[in-house]
Amino acid sequence: MKTIFLVPFIAAVSFGSQALTLTSQDIQEGTRMAETFAFQGFGCTGDNLSPQLSWKDAPKGTKSFAITAYDPDAPTGSGWWHWVALDIPSSQQSVERGVSGKLKDGREMGNDYGAIGFGGACPPKGHGMHRYQFTVWALPTEKLELPDNPSNALIGYTLNASALDKATLTATYVSE
Repeated sequence: MKTIFLVPFIAAVSFGSQALTLTSQDIQEGTRMAETFAFQGFGCTGDNLSPQLSWKDAPKGTKSFAITAYDPDAPTGSGWWHWVALDIPSSQQSVERGVSGKLKDGREMGNDYGAIGFGGACPPKGHGMHRYQFTVWALPTEKLELPDNPSNALIGYTLNASALDKATLTATYVSE
């Protein structure tokens, strides 16, 4: 008899809750990214533009957002950070294509190419398909507390430790 009352309660709670969602006009879940979003250099000939991203349904208490782009398949033993943007105001719900380097509010950190901002996809030739995880993080502070020149591993740790919610869109790319 207790189960009869519990099932409708669980259903009502799950329908009432919302999770942060991430969408893009430029990249889609599980599909190959266009050359527009590939790196220019390291043997790749893309346009090196950051993709358009939109998010909604941030949890209550969100005071800022962060965006990361990460390749867990890079042959480094620790993946490859393609983009880290922090301290994006909670009033912002999207970024346009090519915004990296022109982000008005927030700050961009170094990527694993050794430059500030977005560095596009560029897996080693013959290494097969790589996944590129674009994640938007909802954070409870306006500014992420980090030391000067933090490593991307430390930033990732801090994001995971403090995020109220996150949403990920995973695109793919292969260099042939």
